[in-house]
Amino acid sequence: MTYLTLSITLIFVLIPLLLSKTLRLGLERDTIVATVRSIIQLLAVGFILKFVFDSESLFYIFLMVTLMIVVATHNAQRKGASIKGIAWKVGLTLVSIEVLTQSILLGFQITPPTAQYIISISGMVIGNSMVLAILFLNRFTSEVEDHQDQTELVLSLGGTPKQAIHSQLIKSIKASMIPTIESQKTVGLVQLPGMMSGQIIAGADPIQAVQFQLLIMFLLLTTAAVTSVMLGFLSYPTLFNDRMQLLKNR
Repeated sequence: MTYLTLSITLIFVLIPLLLSKTLRLGLERDTIVATVRSIIQLLAVGFILKFVFDSESLFYIFLMVTLMIVVATHNAQRKGASIKGIAWKVGLTLVSIEVLTQSILLGFQITPPTAQYIISISGMVIGNSMVLAILFLNRFTSEVEDHQDQTELVLSLGGTPKQAIHSQLIKSIKASMIPTIESQKTVGLVQLPGMMSGQIIAGADPIQAVQFQLLIMFLLLTTAAVTSVMLGFLSYPTLFNDRMQLLKNR
């Protein structure tokens, strides 16, 4: 694809702009900002990745993965601002997911220890984990606020904080995992996932593309489970004080 053909694809940006203007949705500015940012960010990352891939330096690989985690943590923590210490909780969760998945991939020699594989797969894992963290925190904070009376009732009857918050915690974990599970049920029938489509377009054998896509899907399933569970169990204790009372002004 040349820069000329890439510029023609801006037609796909013009269509939502016209619809927003016609229907008075007020999304023109956000659409333009999102488009400009995506162009600048992706082109910049493209040049950086070319440099990193050519160098094959472990130091640069580490820097790229660290940058991904820092940005993802910053973005996700805003949804759980009411939870004390949410930044380090999200950060620790993302680091744990990255270490777990890469340890399995590299330890069992599923993928080679090169920048091309480590950075690409890390980006998918960390990005998906960030989205799941946002889904979980959004649902969990809502559940806690909506069921304060129920939580305080369990505490007043001698229940522990874990028992008092158990229902809200489990509902939030399940709610954040469901999109990942449901998308895997229809993969290949309703949609061809991004990695598989990209490899096919690049000329890879469809069966090879399917194998890599299955790898990513299984990775994302682990990401969904570990992110939701770990973040949930790191977060709920900070909702209570030393006297096992629910903190209303978090």
